[in-house]
Amino acid sequence: MTEKMSEEEAQECVRRLLGYLGDDPDREGLLDTPKRVLGAIREQFRGYQEDPEAHLSRTFTEVEGYDELVLVSDIEIYSHCEH
Repeated sequence: MTEKMSEEEAQECVRRLLGYLGDDPDREGLLDTPKRVLGAIREQFRGYQEDPEAHLSRTFTEVEGYDELVLVSDIEIYSHCEH
């Protein structure tokens, strides 16, 4: 496993990517973009840091007389397939 990079190193990667894409990472409108990009990535991948047990451990003991599905709604889903 590779060593975890620092926040500053990750921000520098975003700055370099902005330069690669042809923009100036030092222009005023982009100065905070590395922080924003890393924040967005953390938000989208936050589920990897969560314990599934916290979401899946609820069970129902009173099951007699019920024959319908239990529906859970308002679940955020983001897919980041490696292909």
